[in-house]
Formats: sequence, structure tokens, C-alpha cells
Amino acid sequence: QVQLVESGGGLVQAGGSLRLSCAASGRTFSSYAMGWFRQAPGKEREFVAGISWSGGRRYYADSVKGRFTISRDNDKNTVYLQMNSLKPEDTAVYYCAAELRDTIVVVTSHWDYWGQGTQVTVSS
Repeated sequence: QVQLVESGGGLVQAGGSLRLSCAASGRTFSSYAMGWFRQAPGKEREFVAGISWSGGRRYYADSVKGRFTISRDNDKNTVYLQMNSLKPEDTAVYYCAAELRDTIVVVTSHWDYWGQGTQVTVSS
């Protein structure tokens, strides 16, 4: 079992920044991939970013490339999502997820564990 707890969401003006954190507990954190997804009202949950267990592979959705950065600290069992140049269309509930086979895919059903989500609201 893996427990994931997100934090760092909030209200920010367009152009601002936020850093989300996801603390993991349970299994060995450094053995699995981590990802961030988001879900806006009335829309399906979508992939935002993913990082392999070593941090050597990172992937981003086209919509956030150049603005968001995913990172992890295996000593702290935490994954981060630094979000810069935020836009109103980034408004969503953001979820972190864990994938035990260290593969990163955009399909939500592939991921094994999920956090409860944290709200990010970007005002125009």
C-alpha cells in the first residue's frame, strides 16, 4: 500500500506561481514512478507530468511544457510540481499518483495509487 497526500494548492493570479508537494508513505518511495494529473470541472482527469524513480526520465503534457517542473526527493519521500506562469486554464484539482512498475503513461488506469487532490485556482 502507498498513501499519498498532496499540499500546496491555493488561489493565485494569472502569471503567478505555486509549488505542489506530494508526500508518500508505505512502500519504498524510490522504487516507483510518480506523476501529477489534474481534473477541471466537467472534464476528464488528464496527465500533467511524470518522473521515474531515479528522476532520470521526466515527461510533460504539451500544455505545461516550459512552465511546470516535476521533481522528487527520495530522501523525503516527496514529489513536487513547480508551476510557473500560471493561466486560468490551469485551474483544476491536482492529484499525485504512484506507479509501481516505474513506467510513465498518460492513461489514468495505469497508475496504482492516488492522493485525494488539492485545488488550484488561477484568477484572470
